[in-house]
Amino acid sequence: MPHVLPLPSSPAAAPLSAPDAALRAMFAARKSVFVDLLKWDVPVLAGRYEIDQFDDTNARYLILAEADGGHLGSARLLPTVHPHILDSLYPHLCEDGPPRATDILEITRFCLDRRLQAAERRAVRDTLVARLVDYALDHGISAYSAIAEMGWFHQILTFGWHCRPLGLPQRIGGSVLVALRIDITADTPGLLAAAGIQLQGSTRGRHWIVA
Repeated sequence: MPHVLPLPSSPAAAPLSAPDAALRAMFAARKSVFVDLLKWDVPVLAGRYEIDQFDDTNARYLILAEADGGHLGSARLLPTVHPHILDSLYPHLCEDGPPRATDILEITRFCLDRRLQAAERRAVRDTLVARLVDYALDHGISAYSAIAEMGWFHQILTFGWHCRPLGLPQRIGGSVLVALRIDITADTPGLLAAAGIQLQGSTRGRHWIVA
């Protein structure tokens, strides 16, 4: 069973006041990946943590961490009935408008730690994808929405699950982005396994944290 952490009372307080090292490590890893590596123009707190207006009390986090809280991989899930990235910033990517429902979550900040070597990176990616499906099935989530650059979108399509674009790809800034929907059913774990996406042995024994 994952360890359940209470959410901090405000996004600004999250990295500094969260009692578990894994949450702080996740925000730091996001800064390393999205700001330092990918050069996203997003807020940085205290020069160390990438955190934005969607890191509020509605956000949920899935984190794969070392025993000492060191970050391996993580994803943020946003309820689509509250403000989220697709409806607030990129609604024009959806031909019929962003999906909104209590059983649809938006996947954002899918983050693999930069310290990982290629083999472990693949194992963490596959395990995080599989856990996203487990989380959906355990919590009555019927679908995920997301935004992806085209290269990542093509990878997502190979995972075996039912995934479709919500509109035509569009060039925004220097990237081509596409909005997408992933439907989750009882058959999804088997579809992932058939495509080679499953819990990896090298990640067994690591700590899963749901916050």
